[in-house]
Amino acid sequence: MIATLLKISWTNLKRDRVAQMLAFLLPIIFFSIFASVFGNQSGNSTPRIRVAVVDEDGSDLSRRIVAGLQAEKGLRTRTTVDGDGKGPVLDRTSAEKLVRDGDVPVAVVLPRGLGATAAAFGSAADAPRVQLLADVSDRVAPQMVYGLLQKVAMTSAPDILMQGGISQFERYAGSLTPEQRSAVKAWLPRLKPGNSDAAPASTTASNGVFGIGVDTVDVMRSKDNRESLISFYAAGIGVMFLLFSMSGASGALLDEVDSGTLDRVLSTRVGMSGLLAGKWTFLSLMGIGQLTLMFIWGRIVFGLDLFHHLPGFFVMTAFTAAAAAGFGLMLATAARTRAQLSGMSTIIILIMSSLGGSMFPRFLMSETMQKMGLVTFNAWALDGYLKVFWRNAPIVALWPQLLVLTCLTIVFLSAARMLARRWEAS
Repeated sequence: MIATLLKISWTNLKRDRVAQMLAFLLPIIFFSIFASVFGNQSGNSTPRIRVAVVDEDGSDLSRRIVAGLQAEKGLRTRTTVDGDGKGPVLDRTSAEKLVRDGDVPVAVVLPRGLGATAAAFGSAADAPRVQLLADVSDRVAPQMVYGLLQKVAMTSAPDILMQGGISQFERYAGSLTPEQRSAVKAWLPRLKPGNSDAAPASTTASNGVFGIGVDTVDVMRSKDNRESLISFYAAGIGVMFLLFSMSGASGALLDEVDSGTLDRVLSTRVGMSGLLAGKWTFLSLMGIGQLTLMFIWGRIVFGLDLFHHLPGFFVMTAFTAAAAAGFGLMLATAARTRAQLSGMSTIIILIMSSLGGSMFPRFLMSETMQKMGLVTFNAWALDGYLKVFWRNAPIVALWPQLLVLTCLTIVFLSAARMLARRWEAS
């Protein structure tokens, strides 16, 4: 008897492709995604950080630091406004704009007088300090750039800084003897970059690198970093569950097929196109209400600054809900049964959410995975919400996200209309 039941269960599983994917394929896909993001942080898959570099000093030291940062494999360095090396050279204002606009998470500013101060090994309070202009919503990039800046400063100009250290020594301890100075001159060439015999240099914890002070400046300082995280999770979780609710509500089409209601509707002047348009309108309004409730809850409980961003919020919510409603109708018209719709939507939505940034920020992913995420609905919706709530972008700056969401809506509805023809034919 048990053997017979096992055989029947095995037969049912073989016939149910969705159940097979839920049981065997989806766990492997999720494991691969999470392992790629968190399991290879020190490997070749670690994403390269986009960083802007401004050299206000123009000294030998600053030029060596710029060259060292450009040579770092973990950085994608730009020194010009357009990023191709042919446009105007970046200054502090244009670099800060790049950070504010989200083009780069960090900008390194090497101030005037840096070379002279470092060469003197100075530690005066008024000494110029390197600044990292950072978008603190990305907590990883500023720390990594700071660490790589330390590495570059230690390896790019040890001979210059050693000379400064000797001058500082003579200032307080007296001049070197001729023999000592001769020995130093013989040793300094060995400290030039690229010499494997160069002596390792040290850092000063209180003054940054080699007496070079480094300050991290939050260029989004008018905002609260906690608010950035709240807006990210509100958008990420809201969009993911919006997709689930839209696919579930769209299943009413399948219920109408089973009950025979759909045949009676199609016999009227409404037709399939009118029916899909009506359902899409209702689902869009439902989605707007769902997202609005999510963000209002964030405002009441977690202090999310919703009311100062209402125009951008409503525009993004309307376009996001419209696209999600089209997505739900497409899945419903592709499925044969409610169970098939549930399994298929779970697989697709979870994969889209993990790649698109609903579960963890896309900047933690490798460059390849970040590009893959751009094919998902979630990535464009989240980018738009973060522009509104974190970057305080005007509505006109949302045009890339709104254009993609509009195109997705058209594609989803067109696919739903085409797949629904099978009900008209029957």
